[in-house]
Amino acid sequence: MLRRSAELKLALAENSGPVLAVVDACETAMRAGRKLIFCGNGGSAADAQHLATEWVIRLRGAVPRASWPAITLALDTSAVTAAVNDFGVDEMFARPLRGLGQAGDVLFGITTSGKSANVLGALRAAREMGVVAVGLLGGDGGPALALCDLAIVVPETNTARVQECHITLGHAILTLLEDRLVG
Repeated sequence: MLRRSAELKLALAENSGPVLAVVDACETAMRAGRKLIFCGNGGSAADAQHLATEWVIRLRGAVPRASWPAITLALDTSAVTAAVNDFGVDEMFARPLRGLGQAGDVLFGITTSGKSANVLGALRAAREMGVVAVGLLGGDGGPALALCDLAIVVPETNTARVQECHITLGHAILTLLEDRLVG
């Protein structure tokens, strides 16, 4: 289990191009006064919350900086449950994204299978709105891959291994981005 997790991370490190492309998109957004938006289900929702918090509160204690804008679409249980009840699961994240997002923001859709209906809905809405759609995906990327402007696909179907890579990728992206914005 630990060996497979390490092997996947090493394979991802061998091809830094997709990570750097995501960092570039986030830097463009941040310098334009935009925000990072995150969504996912279950463990991926926890990763979305974790990464948004790292951006708003603090990623690294040794790096003095202001709070920067980020939100997670899974945080407001009233909005999430109302969207599912009133519009269906496909609109669970898309509906709040339409109200909170704006062109030039960056949406991170996190899905280990690439098949999560609510994440797919958010990626579709992002495209319609001019929000940069970034996928942190697993397996072969699933249907989500075609809806992303940028994607990093963990070539694994075991959910736990994919999630381990997603949080590592998220930390790497935010660290590189923070270095650019502070430096």
